[in-house]
Amino acid sequence: MTTMTRVLPLFVSCLLALGTLAAGQNPPPRGDRPPKGGGQGQYTLEQAMSDRAQITTIAFNGLAFTTGDQGAATFIPPGKVCDFFGFQYMRDVDVAQQGHNPAFMNRISGAVFNNLNDAQKAQFAALAAEQVPQYIAIAQARWPLIKAFYRQLYGEIPAGSEGLNKAAVMKYVGDFFATDAAMSYRRAEVTAKVYLSLTPEQKAAFAKMKFGDYSSWPNVDEEGIKAYTRDHREPFYNIAFMTYMSEFFSWTAGSIEADTYFCPERHGTYFGGFYMKDMPAMGKRDYNISTSLTGDSGEAFITQVCNQEQQQTILGILDQQRTALKGTADVRRQISTELRKFLAGQTPDKAKVIALGRHYGQLDGEMSWYYTIAFAKVNKTLTADQKTALVKLRNLDGYQSAPAYIYSQPVQTAPALPNTDAFFTAPK
Repeated sequence: MTTMTRVLPLFVSCLLALGTLAAGQNPPPRGDRPPKGGGQGQYTLEQAMSDRAQITTIAFNGLAFTTGDQGAATFIPPGKVCDFFGFQYMRDVDVAQQGHNPAFMNRISGAVFNNLNDAQKAQFAALAAEQVPQYIAIAQARWPLIKAFYRQLYGEIPAGSEGLNKAAVMKYVGDFFATDAAMSYRRAEVTAKVYLSLTPEQKAAFAKMKFGDYSSWPNVDEEGIKAYTRDHREPFYNIAFMTYMSEFFSWTAGSIEADTYFCPERHGTYFGGFYMKDMPAMGKRDYNISTSLTGDSGEAFITQVCNQEQQQTILGILDQQRTALKGTADVRRQISTELRKFLAGQTPDKAKVIALGRHYGQLDGEMSWYYTIAFAKVNKTLTADQKTALVKLRNLDGYQSAPAYIYSQPVQTAPALPNTDAFFTAPK
């Protein structure tokens, strides 16, 4: 009997009334339901990996996947790529509780930009030109995988196949995570070079700014960055450059703990959860994305809509992914430790970083396979009334997804995708 089978009745009857699964734990479910008073130190990797934080996020993805479409599932924030630079942690622990407002990134990006000289900015500009095609390639690599996941959801399985093949998914995700790791290595190299070139005056200016305290940063915005990058026709160039600015500070002012940290939404990003959560904020300059939406909607999906058998299917993911989830934390710390050598003037082992990145992707692919199989199983048994309830819970009336997204940028023409039958057979 598994851990989750033993606690299932209690979990459904009272623990999902926001108790806790793990004995002795009573953490907030990360940024999805901020603790009273907020503040630094409230969110930890241990909490993010807790059963409670994981299951509400997984269930939220299940809601998004079963009520959404392939286009919506391709939507993902750019910050979920090359995320070894502490920015997510800095957002989650912000004492001003502005971490999930678009103004947060705008202010820190503008503050860093204003404090760098022309030569330092030029290094990041060159990096953006170099990496934008790689960013786009990673986004596009997700599309066939997501198509295969939706084929599993709808039962569109090739003749002779038993369904989505776990090894094939793991291999595929490992490949583009290896690219992510190589890009992270290069970004760390450039960022450290700029950091080691700071003048005493620049260091003094940065020293006045506190990690995780929006209110301590100069009140500037991203308008200077927009002017600096406006001659580049590729819209993602500006996003890449802003990301470098914001993560320059989170990395150099942060720590290995901040770099290793991940929120529960970091993994299994192929199901449309980000679209469901972030789309209402798109195009709005000062919009606080609900920090309780993921937890509340995920909880409602399990307790208010699913029957007992469906609940068991979703809750069973926790035990299935437990080893892989622990592995992600271990591999993230190894990558982050290696990259930080740049800040000390050392040269990290690039081959090691890329190999670790590939393994990281394999773990992400494994967990995503568990999600897809479980979501598809539940989807087959949903009644008409349950489907109606789920659409209401989705709460996105009036929104129509694009055929695909390059991160948050819509692609208006449906992309021609390769045959995805290979995802349903073991890799050779």
